[in-house]
Amino acid sequence: MSRTIVVTGGATGIGRAVAERFRVDGETVVITGRRAGVLEKAADELGAQAVVCDGTDPEQVRRLVAALPGAVDVLVNNAGGNTDFSAPGDGDLEVLKNNWLANYAANVLTAVLATTALAPHFADGGAVVHLGSIAGTRGPGSYGAAKAALATWNQDVAAELGPRGITSNVVAPGYTAGTEFFQGRMTGERRERLLEATMLKRAGEVGDIAAAIHFLASPAARHITGQVLHINGGALTSR
Repeated sequence: MSRTIVVTGGATGIGRAVAERFRVDGETVVITGRRAGVLEKAADELGAQAVVCDGTDPEQVRRLVAALPGAVDVLVNNAGGNTDFSAPGDGDLEVLKNNWLANYAANVLTAVLATTALAPHFADGGAVVHLGSIAGTRGPGSYGAAKAALATWNQDVAAELGPRGITSNVVAPGYTAGTEFFQGRMTGERRERLLEATMLKRAGEVGDIAAAIHFLASPAARHITGQVLHINGGALTSR
């Protein structure tokens, strides 16, 4: 029987690769995003359903819930990114406050709102997977702090949903090629530093992350919950 998979931020990069991986299985996939044109194009190419949704807006999240075809088996909280890349940085405290709140909203609040709104609609035995980051362990600034908060909050989600057989985990990528994350700001020198920091001496691919998320949502991973799975080619190890 086909499952229903919801992927926030599913039009590009890792989110699109996740949606594509589940579509290969014949699953019903719903992707969300703020850019209607980009979202609808991706949905047409993938054979997915598109729902335009800014995940920081409660009313739009409520409309997402109303648009879903029924029970949700898997929620992938992929929406987010480092909002500091496009934020002013003149040192003013009000600007600093807004920059920190923006990263928290993009990376934590989106997951909180989607998970909370969809929880009553989750099928027992399902899965929630949040997109974290290597920055949540050793990254700088408000983006790293937001991803650390997401990983901590995941423990609450896992405890709350666990009695229903629903798992909740974080997948934390390192440097991953094929995404819009760096917004054109990646220099060749920085890329080489990031590659050198890995044990495999290569960038992660969106398919690497999608495969891990697919596994965590599979029957093989029903006893894995409350965890952070690092996928970074050895740039960060657990020991």
